[in-house]
Amino acid sequence: MYFKGRTVFAFVMLTMIASVLVTMTMADQWMKGDKRGQASLVSAAAREEDSSKGLNADELSKLNAVLQLIETKYYEDVERKEVLDGAVSGMMGALDDPYSVYMEKDVAQQFSESIEGSFTGIGAEVTTENGEIIIVAPIKGSPAERSGLLSKDILKSVNGESLEGLTLQEAVGKIRGPKGTKAKIIVQRSGFAEPIQLVLIRDDIDVETVYGTLRSDGVGVIEIRQFSLNTAKRFKEELVKLEQQGMKGLVLDVRNNPGGVLPVVIDISQLMMKEGSTVVQVEDRKGNREKTLAKGGEQKSYPIAVLTNKGSASASEILAGALQEAAGAKVIGEKSFGKGTVQVSYNKALGDGSLVKMTIAKWLTPKGNWIHKEGIVPNQLVAPPDLFTVARLSLEKTLKPDSLSPQVRSAQIMLHGLGYEPKREDGYYGTETVAAVKKFQAQNSLPVTGEIDVKTAQTLEQSVIKWIQNKENDIQLLEAIKYVGRK
Repeated sequence: MYFKGRTVFAFVMLTMIASVLVTMTMADQWMKGDKRGQASLVSAAAREEDSSKGLNADELSKLNAVLQLIETKYYEDVERKEVLDGAVSGMMGALDDPYSVYMEKDVAQQFSESIEGSFTGIGAEVTTENGEIIIVAPIKGSPAERSGLLSKDILKSVNGESLEGLTLQEAVGKIRGPKGTKAKIIVQRSGFAEPIQLVLIRDDIDVETVYGTLRSDGVGVIEIRQFSLNTAKRFKEELVKLEQQGMKGLVLDVRNNPGGVLPVVIDISQLMMKEGSTVVQVEDRKGNREKTLAKGGEQKSYPIAVLTNKGSASASEILAGALQEAAGAKVIGEKSFGKGTVQVSYNKALGDGSLVKMTIAKWLTPKGNWIHKEGIVPNQLVAPPDLFTVARLSLEKTLKPDSLSPQVRSAQIMLHGLGYEPKREDGYYGTETVAAVKKFQAQNSLPVTGEIDVKTAQTLEQSVIKWIQNKENDIQLLEAIKYVGRK
């Protein structure tokens, strides 16, 4: 639901798309405009004030004493604003919640822009987990996705600078940079003994959030890349267009969609739900629950499938859970990320352009399930082909026979997926791998050496990308199409 200081949503400016993990948007602005009563419990929680709360005289005296000591006794002059910002950041950090964070003015402005669906960076959302910087999801078509960055990757360093021990905001500061500049990122990935190096070129990320197509068999596919402020409007347009063209079944693709704005996903979900059915439940700190009921929509007569993967988070999980439990839809793919909390951003409360984004509630599925750190479990588990998740090649030297490395393993997976049969995928460059490389080189007009130099690696990468872009190789999508077509 939103993202946080520590989770500084490497979004926007940074180099990751701090994808508003679904929840709300600026409470001070947006909450007032909630005229339909949606998420009213969240609104109440966001506005709740208690005059008895706040610093008492002793606490205020303690903070003032520390500030005075710093300003009069510290061995160097300090910027008062930096000390105050550090104090607020420390308060938010004490919550030990990766989605509650303080953002200084420049980061807060970038965050606001990201909600509108336009930002600069590498195109990935990050969070913190157990003190490490974790990828939530790369945005489709972004530098992050093109480089092969995956959900759950652990970021270790950027351009040689370690991210160990940094807050999310500090890590984002290392990652961000001007458009066109290079970010050499080291990640640790599950299943790989050695770290993986990826090279990304920072770029503008101006996301069209909704893409709709109608297949010749009558199945409509709508891909939602994130839930920004204009996403509900765009979704309605695409849905109406497909229905007018005689759509017989619908596949909703929210793979690698890191989330967005809560009222937006509610608007989209209720379009496909019977009026009065539960879209989502919100539970406040006291355990009070309030259901948001579908209004003005209808349960569709055609079958619906929702595609998820490990990068489907927050708002994507609300959509999948709502349609799975209350609209008869089938979820297909991988278990989702597992983010079940709601954040509100207070952008006026601090008075200087900075903001606090804070977790103020849990969200639950229509049946009351809390999927936090668990994820939505698909009705039908379908793993992606290895070529969709293989680590990209970024060579600094030629790969040669009788060597052993993660790069060789990636090359073997690519060769196997493309049909060249290296016979093994353990990272050892044996005679079968040499034969497969020679066959690939011969068929792609490359010097037939049996070694993987930069040119061979680039051609192999391009072949993999072309293979991935062919929808007929997307077995998760094909399974979803098969389901709705059969129904």
